[in-house]
Amino acid sequence: MKQIVVISGKGGTGKTILTASLASLAKNKVMVDCDVDAADLHLLLNPRVVETHEFRSGKTARIDPDICIGCGKCAEVCRFDAIRGADDRFAVDPLACEGCGLCARICPVEAVEMGENLCGHWYLSETAYGPFVHAKLGIAQENSGKLVALIREKAKELAQSSNMDYVIIDGPPGIGCPVLASLTGTDLAVIVTEPTLSGIHDARRVLELARHFRIPAGLVINKWDINPERSREIEALCADEGVRLLGRIPFSKRVAESLIRAVPYVETAEDEVAAAIRSAWEKIDSEPAGKDCRPS
Repeated sequence: MKQIVVISGKGGTGKTILTASLASLAKNKVMVDCDVDAADLHLLLNPRVVETHEFRSGKTARIDPDICIGCGKCAEVCRFDAIRGADDRFAVDPLACEGCGLCARICPVEAVEMGENLCGHWYLSETAYGPFVHAKLGIAQENSGKLVALIREKAKELAQSSNMDYVIIDGPPGIGCPVLASLTGTDLAVIVTEPTLSGIHDARRVLELARHFRIPAGLVINKWDINPERSREIEALCADEGVRLLGRIPFSKRVAESLIRAVPYVETAEDEVAAAIRSAWEKIDSEPAGKDCRPS
């Protein structure tokens, strides 16, 4: 079983569009959307949710008014100014509470409880292309890296129990905690970039990240023909870094049309874009699993 993660240095490079097409081209696989802060792969895969699970993480203090004696010691020790009181009655502002639990430890009558936060939900769904594990993080909720690790583990378990050949992962953009949780332990990182100065800079950062974690990586240039000169710079970067160029996808207005129709691009057209994506998949599929790419 081969885990393939599609990532990018920034949003808007066409990462999810490529992932959806790979989901269509790869056989016998599980798909995962690890971009839990801004999930949108479901828009192209049209999932039917078969299981819904709560995601709980972190804790928030709560004061039981029936037990509280109004001593105010909890408010005195709270560094986040999350506990306020008047007339010997104290309460916790849940938006200010950081869940450190010190108030619960010093309360002389055990009136403070630490409750686990409901941060979002994760789902197991069926699609026309196979099983799909995805999630939705609550507004302003944290711990997205923990949620990513959770749904990746669920997808891996499903792939192993069903004897699947691939786990196709749509990773988050950037190099933050959710990206690390999406990247670690995979067999191949497919880095999607575009021919701009910022695209080259961000691609280089993601490539360094993949190398740090010993994850083999390859690059795909999306909309390569909008700036052939920058595309050649990316190709030179691949040559200098010893990274395989997996594909060059041309610009097409029909990509936007496929988004409106909410289906993977390769399902809608037989043109240069679809051919470039199919060619990229053949190269991705031919990459050996588990090769250590970090320079010695």
